[in-house]
Amino acid sequence: MNTTDAVIGKNGLATTPGNITVYRFHKATTEYISPATEYLAEGVGIPADTCTDAPPDAKAGFAIVRNAENTAWQLVPDHRGDTVYLKSTGQAFVVSLPGDYSEDVTTQAPLTIYDKWDGSAWVTDTAAQHAADVAVAEQQKATLLSAAQETISLWQTDLLLGTITDENRLKLIAWRQYMEDVRAVDVAVAPDLVWPSHPVI
Repeated sequence: MNTTDAVIGKNGLATTPGNITVYRFHKATTEYISPATEYLAEGVGIPADTCTDAPPDAKAGFAIVRNAENTAWQLVPDHRGDTVYLKSTGQAFVVSLPGDYSEDVTTQAPLTIYDKWDGSAWVTDTAAQHAADVAVAEQQKATLLSAAQETISLWQTDLLLGTITDENRLKLIAWRQYMEDVRAVDVAVAPDLVWPSHPVI
């Protein structure tokens, strides 16, 4: 043995000072980083987050990580960069750590915000989706009626005062009919609605 090589005793400390090749891994993910040469004085151990056994060859689609007991290297699936979806909420996030997918995620994307995971696929909660469509339609109806009321308010005042022109009287009648048509729209069939066109001012 080269006299510059350190010798490690059973207690993990150098019994002979010298250089030694260690293999560094990430503290949090235990992923292999690189080899390094360290000088060990007698009675000193290797640095934290290193080991003396070489990692296996790299393999596409896998990451090289140290096992939890720090006794061996292992190849684990590497899905970093993949987008996955929480089965409980459908929320998307990008995988950032090596390892296989967890049981609470899927690579299948939900098609709507109303999808629920049924154990093997996303299924749209049509009742919730329809309720949301109806709520949107009700809001749209209220908005259209409010805008129409604002449009005719001055004509209504002129009508009460007896100062309305014939032209504005016709406009008032047309807009009142438009408001009745809007009120008649059945929001229960949302989103398959056709809103009436408002009269030209």
